[in-house]
Amino acid sequence: MDKKPTQQRVAIDLGEKEADGTYANLSLISHSQAEFILDFARIVPGMPKAKVHARVIMTPMALKALQANIKANIERYETMHGEIKLTGQPQLNHNIGFETEN
Repeated sequence: MDKKPTQQRVAIDLGEKEADGTYANLSLISHSQAEFILDFARIVPGMPKAKVHARVIMTPMALKALQANIKANIERYETMHGEIKLTGQPQLNHNIGFETEN
């Protein structure tokens, strides 16, 4: 007899400040063995520096689940609106406090 694991429903509380969101047009990702650090920044034309406005730290397992969720959502978006083209995006590769493993 196979028992399916029961799924627990989790209520999500979205505060007023968080509901406003934070705009980012640049993301930086670094990692250690135990965690991934996602920094979300804004590049402003004419400014020599980008400012990080949000940092999210996740376990490798949580990040992999996020990756699958993002992939599924991009596929749905592109089915409805067409392919997202990546043009003119800066390709920065900076590590902030962590080494990248090859």
